[in-house]
Amino acid sequence: MPEFPTLPPKERLILELLVSSGDLYGLELVEHSEGGLKRGTVYVTLGRMEAKGFVTSEQEALPDGAIGLPRRRYRPTALGERALRAWSLFTQELRLEAQS
Repeated sequence: MPEFPTLPPKERLILELLVSSGDLYGLELVEHSEGGLKRGTVYVTLGRMEAKGFVTSEQEALPDGAIGLPRRRYRPTALGERALRAWSLFTQELRLEAQS
């Protein structure tokens, strides 16, 4: 059986959340995922997705006198949205074929 490209479950979940909810911070993604994403892996996954061109991020400016690291807001790119749609159609076709 030939191997088909995959969209890993965590990446698919992140794209689904970003498409449905709009721009989110990493920890907001964790909260919205209802246990599907963990704090320890969400940023690694987002970095990998940014390298693939599926998401883009923008660092927020820290207010004067603020301490800590600035947060990044993530949003899906057009490529990320197309990848999610293509994966959804692909898996739908496989399910239909399996039912035949």
